[in-house]
Amino acid sequence: MVNDGRPPTLGELIRQQRELAAVPMRKFAEMVGISNPYLSQIERNLRAPSEQVLEAIAEHLHVSADVLTAQARRVDGGSVPEVVAAIRRDPDLTKAQRSALEEMYGTFREVTIAKRRRGGAASRADSAPAEPDD
Repeated sequence: MVNDGRPPTLGELIRQQRELAAVPMRKFAEMVGISNPYLSQIERNLRAPSEQVLEAIAEHLHVSADVLTAQARRVDGGSVPEVVAAIRRDPDLTKAQRSALEEMYGTFREVTIAKRRRGGAASRADSAPAEPDD
């Protein structure tokens, strides 16, 4: 599938990671514990995986489910955060480095957003300035 410059969807990301791991679709579906047609529909963005299935997929891809969902939310959200745009523009980074930085940034943001949703004290503590290390 040709990428038109947009970040991959959740299904595309799963397919890319599975292919990078060199695991055939049928074998991967078996490993995750789902049917081959269901995995195919997920990879083609025809069906969204349940949280349980997403966790199993992420585990077998050796990535965090948070990273996968953060990538998908960035696609759904439309606009690219300025930090991600800066990472993509940096000529001194390799493609792999850009990808890793984008994933880390997305994960950090998702964790912070989740803490804010859970409530006040945790997010206030996280937003306090860090004490310098001596």
